[in-house]
Amino acid sequence: MEAEEESINEGRFANEAMNNGISSFMPDMVFEKMVNDFKTAKNIFGETILKQASGFSPDYLERNIKIPEFRKELKERIRKNLEKMKDDGILDGNYSVSEKGLKLASLVMYTEELDHLIPKGMFGEKIHKKQSHYGENENIKIFKKGDRYRDIALKKSIKTAIRRGHKTLNVEDLKASLRQSRGNLEIIYGLDASGSMKGKKIDVAKKAGIALAYKAVENKDNVGLIVFGEEVKHSIMPCQDFHLILEQITRVKPAKETDLVSAIREAVELFSKSNTTKHFILLTDALQTVGKKEEVVDVASMAKAAGITISIVGIKLDKEGVELAKKITELSDGRLYVVSELEGIDKIILQDYYDIR
Repeated sequence: MEAEEESINEGRFANEAMNNGISSFMPDMVFEKMVNDFKTAKNIFGETILKQASGFSPDYLERNIKIPEFRKELKERIRKNLEKMKDDGILDGNYSVSEKGLKLASLVMYTEELDHLIPKGMFGEKIHKKQSHYGENENIKIFKKGDRYRDIALKKSIKTAIRRGHKTLNVEDLKASLRQSRGNLEIIYGLDASGSMKGKKIDVAKKAGIALAYKAVENKDNVGLIVFGEEVKHSIMPCQDFHLILEQITRVKPAKETDLVSAIREAVELFSKSNTTKHFILLTDALQTVGKKEEVVDVASMAKAAGITISIVGIKLDKEGVELAKKITELSDGRLYVVSELEGIDKIILQDYYDIR
């Protein structure tokens, strides 16, 4: 990947196509949109697609798009570049993103998100408070009768003895490791794929979901996915199959309206009936544009009764949306994050995951 800049750019192209809900890239159609109304074309395609399809930067295109000689060259370049992506297998015979294109897009998204988060230390360890003989050393406590000898923290015990001026290690100096376990956890990521999420919003939401799935699976927690718009489009019950979740996230295209009721109902069905911690985290930029808002509160109560907590990450919610989100999260003992900027949403999603107890 690092040596193949061309492949990376093609993966980004395929990813942007999905994020902007574009189904086909017929060369003549792409050219006509650019020359007829460049600003609209830039809004539809985005900078990544414009650059990959034409070979020119968006700024250069905008400055020269009205020059007849440049238009002639541009038309030929678009045809040549899109044909090459067909030859490379990124686009199929109808100039739509192929299966190979989707796989490359998922790989590029995955590596870019991990490259973004790992250097910042965002993949720390989530520890539950429940004690266990088979967990990891986390805190230190005073050694008591009944504790296992193997849990004696020798260095801490010796330091305590020295501090107290003891020439030998006495029983009262002994310290033991308090072992903690990672409790059984099921988490489902609810991804809003309504039309208003088109472009950068859906890209950020996808990468946040990838980060969550990666960390949850690494921690042996089960993670699921619900993609919703005016209805539930796709769902995966909590599992350990990271590649399945990655593939489904990559395929998401934004369209139509938002229906939280369907998403929460689906979550209640997907969670297991076992005695585990169950958490549903929703990322959305609008609260219930389909159906009655009262239904959202009712279905949140149903989730609470099933032992499910709900957190919401709301992107630029209006006042009414914030109030409804508060009701849902308070009712289900979850958390509400209202954000105005897209930067850092993946960190918020991960922090919510780390905070689950």
